[in-house]
Amino acid sequence: MPSDHSEISLQAEVPSSLSGARLDQAAAELFKTYSRTRLQQWIRDGFLLVDGRAGKTREKLLGGECLTLKAKLEAEGDWQPQPVPFDIVFEDDSVIVVNKAAGLVVHPGAGNPDGTLLNGLLHHCEQLATVPRAGIVHRLDKDTSGLMVVAKTLEAHHSLSTQLKERSVKRHYRAIVQGVMTGGGKVDVPIGRHPTSRTRMAVLRPGREAGSRYREAISHYRLVERFAKHTHLEVALETGRTHQIRVHMAHLGYPLVGDVVYGGRLRLSAGSSAELSLALSEFPRQALHALRLSFIHPHSGEIVEWESDLPDDMQHLLAILQRDPLLG
Repeated sequence: MPSDHSEISLQAEVPSSLSGARLDQAAAELFKTYSRTRLQQWIRDGFLLVDGRAGKTREKLLGGECLTLKAKLEAEGDWQPQPVPFDIVFEDDSVIVVNKAAGLVVHPGAGNPDGTLLNGLLHHCEQLATVPRAGIVHRLDKDTSGLMVVAKTLEAHHSLSTQLKERSVKRHYRAIVQGVMTGGGKVDVPIGRHPTSRTRMAVLRPGREAGSRYREAISHYRLVERFAKHTHLEVALETGRTHQIRVHMAHLGYPLVGDVVYGGRLRLSAGSSAELSLALSEFPRQALHALRLSFIHPHSGEIVEWESDLPDDMQHLLAILQRDPLLG
């Protein structure tokens, strides 16, 4: 391990088992904590030496060569640190676990150039400037609350990114949806960018109209509590596509409460109490919270897990749903 987060100094001998391998392939095997893309860039920059000389990405190795990696980590973007407040539930040398508030944008983009979680992370921990996207390996929508993990080092970033691809990061959400569901289940339908509305996602069936724009998306859901016209769900993500839970629930015909993008016009049932009608009409966001998060810790190798309380707005809405006169 490097002694300084901004500098890397590592050395390894190429074993005979890697004889005939390309330099970038051997480097990926010997320096597993870094991605092949990152190692290829370091080879091109002359930071990874073969027996003291600059190597080439595709050169074949014989075995027995000494690979020396010396690199200084550079800033990954031109984002500025800002004192954006956010809730940290855990932090060590490898990761930060954040309990994101609803309304906080995770990453700068169109319409949100700054004031995001990323800006706040850079202000909190300056070494994150040398990690891709300031360590953000997965996101939550602006109006979704709950737990997410941030990588503090390149090693942790590579580990968590790999775990996300291999689906060993476990993410469980709570949602309140419109309609009464009769049981849990699995949604396995692909999601891609909406063909006409570029800010939305949609279920896209394989075929000519979808092309290669769709990606596999799998969600598992179970009932937590049923009400007269609504259901409280727990949803576990097997994949992590943009807006996945929102799109999948709307596809089933049970859109999230407060989701104006995928839920359409608010449905108020005749006979609902004035209290419930008001609570539903004023609910400020989609009723979705990342409740539980677990992954393999990049340094210890142990499975770690966190759980956060439902935010006040969802707890308040559930309390009103529980005493609505239509219940039963």
